[in-house]
Amino acid sequence: MKICVTATAGDLNAEVDPRFGRCQHFVFVDSDTMAFEAIPNEAIAAPGGAGIQAAQTVVNKGADVLISGNVGPNAFQVLSAAGVKVVTGAYGTVKEAVEMYKNGKLSETGDSTVSTHAGMDADIGGGFGMGMGGGRSGGRGQGTGMGRGMGFGMQQPMSSQAPVTPKTKEEELEQLSDMASRLEKELEEVKKRIEELKRG
Repeated sequence: MKICVTATAGDLNAEVDPRFGRCQHFVFVDSDTMAFEAIPNEAIAAPGGAGIQAAQTVVNKGADVLISGNVGPNAFQVLSAAGVKVVTGAYGTVKEAVEMYKNGKLSETGDSTVSTHAGMDADIGGGFGMGMGGGRSGGRGQGTGMGRGMGFGMQQPMSSQAPVTPKTKEEELEQLSDMASRLEKELEEVKKRIEELKRG
């Protein structure tokens, strides 16, 4: 039996990653021999549909069982349709999770365990929203971005709002300085994440 476990790294001693669509790695384990293959989750940086992409990866690799912490409805649908048993509530290491399943301590779930997009804000502080629209009085807009997974802010398209025109050179300078400092913070988070992925 081929068991896929969501993991924070690519080996049997890695911790189970509680997220499915945005987990770090998938570790595919042969339940008889405990031989394994680990692959990084390419859906982790997807702006949307990460659960479906991740589920397709698991199905394409021929897994019989998926063990994770939580699975959303879209991913659950893809996995179920392909006949993959979904087991949630796992914790500990990959090896421990497989052993628990083999010993009947983890059972198959009949439905998703989280709502759609539940894993979106789980990574590096939920990201930073960027936005210039919406300000009326002082000429400075308020950002209303939603951070997604990798820390990239998602914002309404700029074209859907009239851009705020600064009244004076000082206001424009202040506006651009604020924007630059937010972008610097965001870039630092992205660089940190890249380093983590290289190490992992």
